[in-house]
Amino acid sequence: MFGATRQYAPSMDEVHLSRDAFERLKTEAEWRSGERRDEISQWIERAREHGDIRENADYDAAKNEQGHNEARVRHLEHLLRNAVIVEGTADDVVAPGVVVSLLVGGDDEPIEYLVGSIEERHDTYDVLSVSSPLGQAILGVAVGAEVTYEIASRSGTRTMTAEVVEIRAL
Repeated sequence: MFGATRQYAPSMDEVHLSRDAFERLKTEAEWRSGERRDEISQWIERAREHGDIRENADYDAAKNEQGHNEARVRHLEHLLRNAVIVEGTADDVVAPGVVVSLLVGGDDEPIEYLVGSIEERHDTYDVLSVSSPLGQAILGVAVGAEVTYEIASRSGTRTMTAEVVEIRAL
C-alpha cells in the first residue's frame, strides 16, 4: 500500500450489511426455517409413499433439497448473528456501506462499487466484498491512496494496483 494509513480494521467474523439486506436475510431465514422446511417435510412424506426409498428419485430430490435448505439456514443464522448494520455514511476512509470509485490496474475510467458483504444486492452497483483481496486492500484508506493487492491467476499470483478516486454515501 502506498501513501495511506489504515484507520479501519474489521473483525473477520463481522458481516457488514445494510438495514435492507439484514431484513431481507432475516425474512429468508424465517421462511426457510418455517414454511420452506414444512414444504420439504411434506415432499419427503409424499415421496416415501411411492415405495422403496432406495430407488425413489423423488425422495432423493426431496432429501437433497432438505440438505441445501438446512445449509442455507445455518449460513443465514451465522450471517445474522455476526451482522453489523452499516448506515453507509460518507466518511474520509473506505468502510463497509460506502460507494467507492476505483481506478484499477491503470484503467482510464473509474469503477464504482458498493463496499460490503457479498450478501448485499444492489441494482446500480456491484458489491465489493470486504473479504476479497481488493476489498481488504482498500479498507481504511482515503481518497488518493494507491493500494496493491494480489490475485490468483492461471500463471500464479499477480500483483494489482488500485487508486481510490472517490468515497461517498450510498
